Amino acid sequence: MTNYNLQSYANPVEWPAPPGTAEEAVQLLKKSPTLFTEYHAMDKQWRQRFLDFLTGKKSLPLTYDPFFKRIFHPDIHQDRLESLISSLLGVEVKIVDILPNEDSMLSGESFVVMDLLVQISGGGLCAVEIQKQPYAFSEERLSCYSADLLMRQYTRVRGERGKDFTYRDIKKVYVIVIYEKSSKAFSDCPEHYVHYGKTVFDTGLDMELLQEYCLVSLDVFRNFQYHKPQNRQTAWLSLLATETLADADTWIQIYPWLEEIYQEIAMLRTRPGEVLGMYSEMIRTLDHNTLKFIVEELQQKVEEEQAAKEVERAEKEKALAEIEELRKRLARLEGQ
Repeated sequence: MTNYNLQSYANPVEWPAPPGTAEEAVQLLKKSPTLFTEYHAMDKQWRQRFLDFLTGKKSLPLTYDPFFKRIFHPDIHQDRLESLISSLLGVEVKIVDILPNEDSMLSGESFVVMDLLVQISGGGLCAVEIQKQPYAFSEERLSCYSADLLMRQYTRVRGERGKDFTYRDIKKVYVIVIYEKSSKAFSDCPEHYVHYGKTVFDTGLDMELLQEYCLVSLDVFRNFQYHKPQNRQTAWLSLLATETLADADTWIQIYPWLEEIYQEIAMLRTRPGEVLGMYSEMIRTLDHNTLKFIVEELQQKVEEEQAAKEVERAEKEKALAEIEELRKRLARLEGQ
């Protein structure tokens, strides 16, 4: 098993018991100048979220990379990640390797808050992404990302097989995207929060192409008005959507096996250095990706405005040409 960037937060500070109030938490943090400085450097919103966790009011935001990997890290909790993926794809999968994302052909054009790429039993690839904003993973980007996975597999397998390579050596690639906030297209389907897709032919032609998708709308799941089946999929999505201790208590009653994970999360309340390190890493990623997204949005706006001006200029030139042609016709008529 590849060692997949196992995070180790160097700050050894540990409290014998979690604080009962925000004031107590701040006083404890002040005893470590390094921790307090790092805490104070965060935005007010994240400082409050951090204090709410330390005092037991809220859970960790598991839809962010450091927290997700703390609970589902394939080097430590491979069984959890396998169970999550299996519940979403509807087939039992076994993770055989964790692959790096550095060799992607997309030049880092992903605005994600969590990404994980694994090779599963049978040789296929499965990418798990969590998106903060719905417009950050459009249909075009989703298609390119899936194609990138397929070509990366093709390049690797062809290199390994050499002259013995055939296209039958290429296995399916699955892209799982969990949207924390989904777009209007998802809210237009309020009776579904998991969407599974693949290429099908309108004639019923029976051909299995290699790219498949599973899109999860976590906000639709939270607000789901219909009956939710009590199964692994619902349990895992409930865990990811958990915000308060009351939510945790509810899900433990229904899925007792989740208690171990919630206890693991609660234990971190006595390890502020580790949690603060994860928050800091999360914020750096968010700031970086947000700036990239803003640049892309501004660039798109400029291009759209330029295109609009070009259309307006072309329309004006066309109108002037029509006027000139009408004047010539009028001059000919007056000269008769």
